[in-house]
Amino acid sequence: MKEFIINRNDAGQRLDRFAGKAAPLLPEALLQKYIRLKRIKVNGRGGKRQQRLCAGDTVQMYVNDEFFERPTEENAWRRVNVPRLSVVYEDGNILLADKPAGVLCHAGEAGEWNTLLSNLRAYLYQKGEWDPAGENSFAPSLCNRIDRNTQGLVIAAKTAEALRILDEKICLREIDKFYLAAVHGRMEPPDGELTGYLFKDAAKNRVYVRPAPQPGARLAVTRYRTLQYKGGLSLLECALLTGRTHQIRAQLAAAGHPLLGDGKYGTDKATASLPGQALCSWRLRFSFKTDAGALSYLNGMEFKTGTPDFVEKNFGNLKNTIDTD
Repeated sequence: MKEFIINRNDAGQRLDRFAGKAAPLLPEALLQKYIRLKRIKVNGRGGKRQQRLCAGDTVQMYVNDEFFERPTEENAWRRVNVPRLSVVYEDGNILLADKPAGVLCHAGEAGEWNTLLSNLRAYLYQKGEWDPAGENSFAPSLCNRIDRNTQGLVIAAKTAEALRILDEKICLREIDKFYLAAVHGRMEPPDGELTGYLFKDAAKNRVYVRPAPQPGARLAVTRYRTLQYKGGLSLLECALLTGRTHQIRAQLAAAGHPLLGDGKYGTDKATASLPGQALCSWRLRFSFKTDAGALSYLNGMEFKTGTPDFVEKNFGNLKNTIDTD
């Protein structure tokens, strides 16, 4: 239990608003439940959620100590009451999640807590598959990340051994990742490779494509093929041969074909029907060429999301169009 004396700067706040700030890791639904159960009291009596606090009031909160900690990347999962996680595949070692556009993989500079990682950890904790109190250092982790406004597959490791193996396989390029992208214009040639050198401006969170090597610039290669052309837009499948920040977005824009909805590298602004750029990490394939130890059973397996909304809206049903050879 923690007790707070309301000062003049706290006065005038609703009880539920004050309690949420005092216990920043307490999920909203649980906070409201605790108020109903009178586990949050004002001057020794059960409070009401909309009750306005006065200077000198005493607020008593019968809440576990961990909920009073300051939110960090490591403990943000505690705020997640009902995890929002679209699971494409899961076993005892790994989990593949379909991340919606608009959701961060990890906490950003603004301290956002409702990330893919926090939902993953809350999901495994509530299933009883992860006990942070019983671990010395390991926590379930994401093995790759995609931009906030890109949807699609993200790989998570549920064990330390799986994390080590997957990190190694990603570095060795033994996991093939394919993206669907809707771009302006018709690609010429319809199938090919984009090669350039990407220079990252960290201050602007933006990369620039250079045609030749230069200090600080890294080689980027994207293979693409056109699946369909309709209404001034091309639907592409892109394979990453290197993995650079904003690689697909920057290279296609530099080639004169920015992504639909991409306000950073193109001129489009996201709309209510398109929350971000028209880009989806839609399938991946485990293509191990070296020993994968405990994850050897994954070799040759392929997983994909459903058809993204931007594909349905601009190109129709592609179940018979997309060839995944």
